[in-house]
Amino acid sequence: MIMSRVNPKSLSSPTILLSNLRVSFPSISRSRFLFSLSKPQSFNKLMISNRPNSWLPSFPTLRWGPSMFNHQRPLGRVYFSSQTNGRENKEVLVQHLLVNESDLKLLVELQEKIARGVDLSDLAAEHSICPSKENGGMLGWIRRGQTVPEFEEAAFTAPLEQVVRCKTKFGWHLLQVLSERDECMLEEIAPEELHAKLQDPGFLDEAQLIDVREPEEVAKASLPGFKMLPLRQFGTWGPVITDEFDPAKDTYILCHHGVRSMQVANWLQSQGFKRVFNVTGGINAYSLKADSSVPTY
Repeated sequence: MIMSRVNPKSLSSPTILLSNLRVSFPSISRSRFLFSLSKPQSFNKLMISNRPNSWLPSFPTLRWGPSMFNHQRPLGRVYFSSQTNGRENKEVLVQHLLVNESDLKLLVELQEKIARGVDLSDLAAEHSICPSKENGGMLGWIRRGQTVPEFEEAAFTAPLEQVVRCKTKFGWHLLQVLSERDECMLEEIAPEELHAKLQDPGFLDEAQLIDVREPEEVAKASLPGFKMLPLRQFGTWGPVITDEFDPAKDTYILCHHGVRSMQVANWLQSQGFKRVFNVTGGINAYSLKADSSVPTY
């Protein structure tokens, strides 16, 4: 079986493209800040360069608040932790605020407000210099390797619900881990391997197959068993994705060349789909490498 684990750093920010399609339903969106943390360029430059491609549709902004997750925040506690919490192969749901390195007085004032019961998300919306302030400081689900080491260490060692402090090259952070879950798997599958699987009738019954190309593309070339979910209609099918598909089942994503499908695969991961497979090279590679009877276009 020809598969490889996808390294988020090797991607050209595909997660950002879909996760920035903020729509009016409670899906977890990853901030552009995640990618700025993992890159050496300047913070302001990355805030601009990681905007979604213009060809993607835009939707109303979803504003995050504490009620979104129904978490009861502990009052009067600000923790500073350096002990490991055993979160190997885990993802954590993180919100934070960021202030400049020189703003120590402000940092102390914010810590005192949190200790008195003020919610971190409210303070992030008012004081944070991170773009995530628009979402109340919500960064969404993150995994190891997506942020700078100092932020990662704090996020993956902090006790649940407790606010901790850390310093990175961007300044001082107050962060809170709201939840954790098993790390989702995103893998590539070669066209030849997919072709072999499609010959097994049982595979079509067990797997979830999604084609994110547009209707006019599917009319030119298609594969059996794939349900069409055009990316341009994301606002229609995105809110009900877990009604139509089971996050626990293996899910295979197809497009023309493997780029749009990678974006959707990353987004499905953020929605809790456990095993997502992107078809390498899309239907074009499938035609060239696996089944020449499928037309190219």
